[in-house]
This record gives sequence, structure tokens and C-alpha cells, in this order.
Amino acid sequence: MTIKTSTEIQEALQLLKTKEWIDLTHTFSPDSPHFFMFEDAKFETLFNHDDGFLAQQFTFPGQYGTHIDAPIHFVRDTRYLEELQLKELVLPLVVIDKSKEAEEDNDFTLGVQHILEFEAVHGRIEEGTFVALRTDWSKRWPDAEAFNNKDSEGNNRIPGWGLDALQFLFEERHVKAVGHETYDTDSAVDFRAKGKLEGEYYVLEKDTYQIELMTNLDKCPAKGAVIFNIVPKPEKASGFPVRSFAILP
Repeated sequence: MTIKTSTEIQEALQLLKTKEWIDLTHTFSPDSPHFFMFEDAKFETLFNHDDGFLAQQFTFPGQYGTHIDAPIHFVRDTRYLEELQLKELVLPLVVIDKSKEAEEDNDFTLGVQHILEFEAVHGRIEEGTFVALRTDWSKRWPDAEAFNNKDSEGNNRIPGWGLDALQFLFEERHVKAVGHETYDTDSAVDFRAKGKLEGEYYVLEKDTYQIELMTNLDKCPAKGAVIFNIVPKPEKASGFPVRSFAILP
């Protein structure tokens, strides 16, 4: 009798470990940039090695650092974080690079035409993918002043998604989820004009999730990578810091 020394899954894992893995997650601290209505995180040492072991207590909003937003974050009677299925959290990754545009215009808002231009070069965005908007805004981390990028009137100047682009991705390309390097889905200029986070509500109303405050998207290809969004499972949570990473092709 021949005994197999490895399984198909083990062989797949061995293959994956030969690839490059990219951490898409910021390390966060009490001093990290965060939504202005949230208090700073608190990190406390409860016991140290003089007591025999190190144990800490962490206090922070669910939407802190690189984090995942569940549908319930904005939309009533929808899914909590614990209800997201594991297979939803691992998806093919598409990265739309608009870093140059965001550098030249901090109010940059991604539109449908930008997506069509991307597809003209890289091909049609496939169904069931995770689409990330690269702006290189993450390179401002952890400098809160640079990240908020306020103008002389105190308004944030931060790029983001346009509602029309999100509608196109979900309704025409049938993508599964999105992510970005900024606090919010919407560009700050769109938020000021409309008085609400219209794009963020739209995404979460699609009964899916998004990842905010991503980093290292500049190390990922436009297509071909796979994203993993690994997160704890607190009860009835609207979101939580996440460990997102990509495996490159």
C-alpha cells in the first residue's frame, strides 16, 4: 500500500509559501490617525514579566487602524462581522493605481472613466473580485496632520471613490468587496458636497464589506494576487481591526 506523504491542500500551501506575501495592514497605536469623532486608542499593561507574564488591555473603536466594516456599520438589519463567511474574506485582488492623480489633486475622486481606462490596459475586472483603490495615501501614515491634509479652512483634502464608480463595479462588474487607503470610501470633497458618506452607505447596502486604511498596495500588481482579510470574531460587531495581506502571483 502506498501512503501519500502530503495532501492536495498541503501541496497548495507549500506552493503559496514560495510566493511573495505582502502585508496590507498598518501597525496602529494610540497616536495613529483615526476618524476625528473617535477617542485615541488606549494600550494598558495589566501584568508584566515581573508578575510572571505579560498581559495587556486594548481599548479602541472597531473602526481603528486598518479595519473591516461589516454591512451593519451603516445599514440597519444587515449582517454583523461574525456573519461574514470565511470564503468571502479571501478573494482575487484587483488594484487600480491612481496614486499619481491623487498626488496631483488631493481631491481626486475615482469615476467610471478611470475604471474603463484601467480595463483598457489590464482587461475587464472579473466578477467576485476585491477591488482596491491605490492612492498612496498610506505613505502619510502615521502622521495624522499629513493624513488629514486640512486646507486653510480646516477641511480635509483626501481622495476616494465616486459613487458612480462603485455602482459600476458592483452592478456592471459584480465585484464582491472594495478597499482603500483612506478613512472613508468617499473622497472628502464628495462628502462635503453631499453632506453624507453616500459611497460608503452604497457599498455596505450591497450586503458586503470593505477594508479601510490599507497600505502597501504599491507592492501589489494590478491583477493576479489574492487578498486575505483575517479578523477576530467579536459578537455583534460592526467592524474591527483586520490583518489583511496579499499573496502575489
